[in-house]
Amino acid sequence: MTTTQLTPAQHAILAKAINTSAGKIEWFPDNIKGGARKKVLDGLFNRALITPDGEGWCVAAEGYDALGMKRPHITFEAKLDAIIANAEAAQDAPDATAAPQTTDAELEADVAACEAEWAKNAATAQAKPRTRDNSKQAEVIRMLQRPEGATIGQICTVTGWQAHTVRGTFAGAFKKKLGLTITSDKPQGGERVYRIA
Repeated sequence: MTTTQLTPAQHAILAKAINTSAGKIEWFPDNIKGGARKKVLDGLFNRALITPDGEGWCVAAEGYDALGMKRPHITFEAKLDAIIANAEAAQDAPDATAAPQTTDAELEADVAACEAEWAKNAATAQAKPRTRDNSKQAEVIRMLQRPEGATIGQICTVTGWQAHTVRGTFAGAFKKKLGLTITSDKPQGGERVYRIA
């Protein structure tokens, strides 16, 4: 099992939300303001540790996992479904106290269905990283898959990127994110050629 590395600020924000506000993010350290607050929230969201909750944010199941804490028993979707069902039943009933309530067994079934759907979607998302076929990244991958490969200069010409951007894309997006193996060789008196192994 891999553990998620958190910054001290991320750890403090998640822990405070879980321990004091049922997972709703309402507190930030004093030194996290303005743009820094947005950056911390974006970082947590991009790593799927938090999720939108109406006007604000709440800790996602992965956020609980990152802190090594037990996930909440009922998912947000199940709570919302129960609230909607109870509200609709209350509207139909002549006496609000006579409205039927959702049973624990029904909630458990809904939660199990939501978790199964989430697990299926998570497995699909992990199986194949998303890329657009018409993006510059996809074009670079096609160039690197050619038998003759591609030079940094050729990639810069096609994409309009600078050389350091191309090298950064090789190391970040291709190697780390997509798991591609980039090889290179330099022919005698020629420019270095890169290929996907």
